[in-house]
Order: sequence, then structure tokens, then C-alpha cells
Amino acid sequence: MSDSGDEALLDLSGEVCPYTFVRAKLALEELPLSSTLLIIVDHPPAAVNVPRSLRGEGHEVLSVEPDGPRWRIRAVKRTQHRLHNPGR
Repeated sequence: MSDSGDEALLDLSGEVCPYTFVRAKLALEELPLSSTLLIIVDHPPAAVNVPRSLRGEGHEVLSVEPDGPRWRIRAVKRTQHRLHNPGR
């Protein structure tokens, strides 16, 4: 993951589902709230599954744009990761 100004970049070219979502989720967890992450995917199902799953986690998806054989997904971190401790 690299940081280009106000936007972090995660290039997942060559990755397939479900790894695309898992890696995007982990990248967002490392960012401060309200940060924007640009995610690049080239696996067609990821262009649908990653945005849907990120929304399900409470994040905002600003756009999903085709870019030749890839898609550019812009997401904003809207929730903090919470540890689950069922025994406490």
C-alpha cells in the first residue's frame, strides 16, 4: 500500500476474491477514520464484491470506475475495527 497525498493506494492487480476484500479491509483498518483508499482490482468479481463487502462493514464507497482491464474503487473509512471478546 502506498500513500499518494490525501489518498492511500492499494493495488490488488492479480489478486482474486476473497483475498481482494480481505486485503482491502485490512488496509482500511490501518488508516485513520475518514481516510480515502483507492483500491485497484483486475478480477471482475472483485469490482462488485469488494464495494458490497466494504459497505457491509460500514465504510463508504465513493466510486467504482472501469479503467481499461482494471477497476478503481474509492472507499472512505467510516468505522473503527472493534475486537470481539465474547468472554468479557
